[in-house]
Amino acid sequence: MKFTYPPAVRFHCVKCGLCCGDTKEKTRRVLLLKPEAEQIAKTILQPASQFAVKIQGAEPYSYEMKKTAEDGKCVFLKNDRCTIYEVRPLICRFYPFELKSPHDENYQFLFTEECPAIGKGRVLAEDYFRKMFRLALVKHKQAGSS
Repeated sequence: MKFTYPPAVRFHCVKCGLCCGDTKEKTRRVLLLKPEAEQIAKTILQPASQFAVKIQGAEPYSYEMKKTAEDGKCVFLKNDRCTIYEVRPLICRFYPFELKSPHDENYQFLFTEECPAIGKGRVLAEDYFRKMFRLALVKHKQAGSS
């Protein structure tokens, strides 16, 4: 399988928390693979129903993260910091990038310019995207076998 990625894109997370909730322009959906929901549940010692809702029609994703009612932020975001950072979902690990899955086996990494960290830091090399690509393959394989 092959992938393409944006050339000469700079990115260094500025820890603003924008990616963790809704904005005026965008309603975010933090989708979870079943093994991710299970891992979070195991880590926080609560059932997945406490932090996510079961969904259908978004395969391979099985859950959607709940948000706080007052500001539309992820329930795990406290003071602009992720409280489950070590076990955060794949979709969170990828932001501000997303991996588009085409029909011809040529995957494509895209990114959103809404992230204030795009254009900051060093230029990301192919190795950065290769690691993310491998992680996606592993996570999706786990989801397929669960």
